[in-house]
Amino acid sequence: MRPPRRKPSDDTEQIELWGNPRESQPQRFAFSKRGMVSTAHHRATDAGVRMLAAGGNAIDAAVASAFALGVCEPQASGLGGQTMMVVHIAEPRSTFALDGSSRAPNRATRESMTKKERRRGHRATTVPTTPATLAYALDRYGKLPLAKILEPSIELAEEGFHTSALFHALSKRELANLKTYPAGSVFLKSGRRPFPVGSELRQPALAKTLRRLAAEGIEDFYTGEIARAIHDDMSAHEGLLHADDLAQIPWPVERKPISARFENHRVLTMPPPGSGPTLVRMLNLLEEFPTKRWTTDDPKGAALLVEIIRRSAVDRRDRPFDPTYHAQDEDSRKTKRENARITGNRIRRKLRAAMNAPRPPKTQGETTHLSVMDADGNAVALTQSIERVFGSFALTPELGFLYNNYMTAFEYEDMSHPYYMRPNAAPWASVAPTIVFRGQRPWLAIGSPGSERIVSAILQVLLRLRTQSPADAVAAPRLHCSVAGRVSIEASRFRDDIPDELARLGYEIDERDPYSFYLGCVALVLRERHGFTGVADPRRDGSAGGPRATSRPKPSSKDAEPESDPVAKAAAPRKKAKAKKKPTTKKPTKKPTSKKPTSKKKTTTSKKRKPGATT
Repeated sequence: MRPPRRKPSDDTEQIELWGNPRESQPQRFAFSKRGMVSTAHHRATDAGVRMLAAGGNAIDAAVASAFALGVCEPQASGLGGQTMMVVHIAEPRSTFALDGSSRAPNRATRESMTKKERRRGHRATTVPTTPATLAYALDRYGKLPLAKILEPSIELAEEGFHTSALFHALSKRELANLKTYPAGSVFLKSGRRPFPVGSELRQPALAKTLRRLAAEGIEDFYTGEIARAIHDDMSAHEGLLHADDLAQIPWPVERKPISARFENHRVLTMPPPGSGPTLVRMLNLLEEFPTKRWTTDDPKGAALLVEIIRRSAVDRRDRPFDPTYHAQDEDSRKTKRENARITGNRIRRKLRAAMNAPRPPKTQGETTHLSVMDADGNAVALTQSIERVFGSFALTPELGFLYNNYMTAFEYEDMSHPYYMRPNAAPWASVAPTIVFRGQRPWLAIGSPGSERIVSAILQVLLRLRTQSPADAVAAPRLHCSVAGRVSIEASRFRDDIPDELARLGYEIDERDPYSFYLGCVALVLRERHGFTGVADPRRDGSAGGPRATSRPKPSSKDAEPESDPVAKAAAPRKKAKAKKKPTTKKPTKKPTSKKPTSKKKTTTSKKRKPGATT
């Protein structure tokens, strides 16, 4: 007999849209010969497409989309969060990871906050790195100026966007916290109730902040008027983030990606503190079993995948590694094939017996992801977050963006742990932006939000791409197994004997709705022979789109057709951009390019130097 259905817990990332219909569907599946953008919101996709149409490259498009997501998906990311990405530059050919880890403020210690203060309020906030990381990528590898990149985000904040059923459901779920903390003044209608689906949400304070960044440069966020406003607000609310924390501008660190072979592909993914090593371990473990078992469509294949996901997560938990703050050598055995053979034998023994799964610990985190490729061969996979849904629920009213609550992502008990709470420490991260190569060229840019479910979502899509179309691979039923053996599964979309077999083996079954919000939201771009395919996961509000050779009429109202093909809005700006300037427009030498990251990084300031690993 199948175990009873478990309802989602109160964790904010476990929201389900219980029959809550959207007004209309975004463009989930797209094709273009001139590049492709796939993000978690159609207006952010529009922003990236506009940059490609204006002569920008994949980095320009990714940065524009990332800023835009902070406006139209504020519950998941924004200026107050952190950003990680894997980037491939076609000329000169190189692939590297940008580690934009946040860090604890100078005054942060284990004793400086209660458990409640770690989750919500001003004390929950670490140093925001999203502005510095995006500016760094743009300045070194983009083609367009920051002011141009920020145009779509400023328009979105000033003119507003239409709220989705997902945003409404999350606001309703978090209504008590939104009312208690300053976030409610912006993200609740009249500060009292959730915006109805389809309502227009305007953010004039955020628009003003973005305009200042466009005019003064990203440094203003850390050392200028914006920094002073952050400091004053934090001081007034007894926050730990002060001016001296911001003044040490958190420029990202360029790192060598973690790599693995998967059939005839080379997979490059995010190194620590990201979860790329966990993805590599899963791929290595799969190679220890026959390819006919690489499926979740029958009980034996599902049981194998569930245990591979669980074992890999256990390994990450038990063998953490922080490359920035600790003089230690990474134990590479966890990503080696020799270790995969040993663990593979253990999995075989496990699948012959049953297990008693203990209650799992609560997971945390909410995120957003975007993927971009351009016609010149550049590619970006970018994941960013403010940690939990609506972050710390704290914001500075005159600035308009939410602060993160990454204080929840530290270790608080084991002092020897690399992510133990201490001043300037980096938090745990579950992100795994990934680029997959065929030969020397990027074939796939992929990633997902979803905390610990990120890597398992990516893995399942990679497996299905072997035999299914990109759209079918992303929309296919999905599952995940926690460290403690709890299997979250879109049960009604799997064979009905699969949950029964997993329960027989001792796993706890957590049945989820079809197309569950909880199980990730993959955004991918795939290079084909004659162009690019983009897919956005139907589990959230994402869309995909790319520039077209012919334009279509722009909708009469700015958002009257919010879920139409995103290229419709990109076409008119593209014509305008051609009339104003040439595609080869160079960046002005103003504040965004006057940064001095050499004091923070082991890198040179050469704009086109060869970073990280070459493919």
